[in-house]
Amino acid sequence: MTLCGPEIFGADPVNVKWNVVRGDTSTIKVEFYENDEVTFYNTEGWEYVASVYSSREEVIDELTVVAGEGYAEIIASPDVTKNWGAGYSVGSVGELLFDLQVTFDGTVWTPVIGTVNILGDVTYGGTL
Repeated sequence: MTLCGPEIFGADPVNVKWNVVRGDTSTIKVEFYENDEVTFYNTEGWEYVASVYSSREEVIDELTVVAGEGYAEIIASPDVTKNWGAGYSVGSVGELLFDLQVTFDGTVWTPVIGTVNILGDVTYGGTL
């Protein structure tokens, strides 16, 4: 997923659907580009927070965010995803809300919001 530079701060965030298999590691990369859509935006000093919310359990899970030059990778680790959609079997076992929030120079911006579509794990040792 790519986003142009911060001149669009305050604009509607990108809305994405992220498919995650319960109990697996899953990563989504968000890239920030200059107006030429080729050059990465300078994101030095940006701080990131990403969270997933389950309205059913009223739980917020914080996700790992790894910052790079012009991008951020959001990582959902197995210790977090193993309980997502618990109590349901295979197939699509639930949806959770998530977002990425950026803070820099006193500005707070949410460039990405969306849903996590949780898929049940059917392999040996899975979490059905």
